[in-house]
Amino acid sequence: MTRLDLLAVEFEGQRPHLKSVAYRMLGSLTEADDAVQEAWLRLARTDTGEIGNLPGWLTTVVSRLCLDMLRTRTARREESLEVHLPDPVVGRDDATDPEQQVLLADSLGLALQVVLAELAPPERLAFVLHDIFGLPFEQIAPIVDRTPVAAKKLASRARQRIRAAAPSPDSDPGGQRRVIDAFQRAARDGDFDALLSILDPDVVLGVDGGVLTGGLQILRGAATVAAQAANFQRMATAAVAYPVRINGTSGLINTIDGELRSVTSFTVTGGRIVGIQILSDPERLSRLELAELIG
Repeated sequence: MTRLDLLAVEFEGQRPHLKSVAYRMLGSLTEADDAVQEAWLRLARTDTGEIGNLPGWLTTVVSRLCLDMLRTRTARREESLEVHLPDPVVGRDDATDPEQQVLLADSLGLALQVVLAELAPPERLAFVLHDIFGLPFEQIAPIVDRTPVAAKKLASRARQRIRAAAPSPDSDPGGQRRVIDAFQRAARDGDFDALLSILDPDVVLGVDGGVLTGGLQILRGAATVAAQAANFQRMATAAVAYPVRINGTSGLINTIDGELRSVTSFTVTGGRIVGIQILSDPERLSRLELAELIG
């Protein structure tokens, strides 16, 4: 094997971790793959004799690439004023494949990715690298052009916002599923009162229908969300729902006449639904590889 072949083997061993870092940073599976691939291209052009810690070097390179991509995205968003749901990581309700296990390790669900998307890029990077992946602030600081103390403050601010906006889901998957089943029954029946009893008073509903709907639309409060009973009933009655895991929490894939219509993530805390995220953008749904989950 050539030097490049051996290097490729080492890199492939790091790929799942690197994609996990990039996905947490970007919320996009496609962009995460792009960042990881660019890291490989840079590695292939580098004198590896000067790299003392390959995993650390690769994590730093991917992090810097993601930071640049986030800054570019932030500038575009300020121009378009559109916000979108992050890409969901969808797997079987009873298991996930090895790559999904790495992507979802320590996940707080899609709700966490939604809040991460609202953070300034340096805050997001500092939180992801320290709180999720355990990197020391001495290693994070040069990536964000801060001192270790300043990098620690970035992570702290991000942590406070996340704790306030993204409640931790109940840890029992069976309990999560029972609450979602009750929600589906209430939706099919158009039972407004039953929906109110299942929804947390401060529940947040996010629906991303894509460009034609202006991106992510947010509704807040149990009464406001339950008032969508007619829409919930229409979907629950017409669709075939497949139970899945979405970013580590229980969710549903909905199809109508065999066509994928939506991916719905639920955050269940204290036996009530505190968050619902619905991705119904046809273009983005077409890019998700879900055939084996609905076959």
